[in-house]
Amino acid sequence: MFHRSVADGIHLIEHADVNCYIVEDGGRLLLVDAGLPAMWRMTGQAIRDLGRSPRDVEALILTHGHFDHVGFAARLQRELGIPIYVHSGDAYIAAHPYRYRHEKSRLLYPVRYPRCIPILARMAAGGALNVKGVGKVRSLQDGAVSALPGRPQVIYTPGHTAGHCALHFPDRDAVLTGDALVTLDPYTGTKGPHIVSAAATADTRRALESLQALAATGARAALPGHGEPWSGGVAAAVEQTRQRGAS
Repeated sequence: MFHRSVADGIHLIEHADVNCYIVEDGGRLLLVDAGLPAMWRMTGQAIRDLGRSPRDVEALILTHGHFDHVGFAARLQRELGIPIYVHSGDAYIAAHPYRYRHEKSRLLYPVRYPRCIPILARMAAGGALNVKGVGKVRSLQDGAVSALPGRPQVIYTPGHTAGHCALHFPDRDAVLTGDALVTLDPYTGTKGPHIVSAAATADTRRALESLQALAATGARAALPGHGEPWSGGVAAAVEQTRQRGAS
């Protein structure tokens, strides 16, 4: 589904409980995350609905390298030659999106959290089991991306992965949190602000520590990689996340 203006000039494409975003800046476009392979056509149609062309996309930024954020990145690079930015700490995962650290085995999560089963089934139907990695990426850092559409500020938020980054758009009063803070955990089916469970997080302690960097932005809107946008202030979302802790 395509949701216009979840924040000023920021638009959401959602499919199978996975989110990616279009940042609009005049006639210039920035993509943040590449979701699942099935979201390729949805994203193209969303761009056309905005009266733009995929050729108006100047770059793709990956908040991290997991398969459900890399989805159509390789195709975007191959067919349109669009540069892709990811933190150096996640360059290997972006190239090998199923090879990543996580604290706990995923095998028991469907038994303990049966609400995750339909979520994971939808993700699989969207191509989650057939994601191609992407190489030849550029390093995600402030100096490299500050001139991109929306003038994003890189917020380093390690824990979910070693190189996870959020993106702050101060003049839009919004922060794209990736999986540093979500409002739906695909591995438990739990809604509300929290970090992603240890089934997919490399270091939950560090992930909880990184929440301070999100709170420090003072943004009103928190736009996550999974779940609905949060408009009650990122500081409040961070406080709820800390109270919930890790799963």
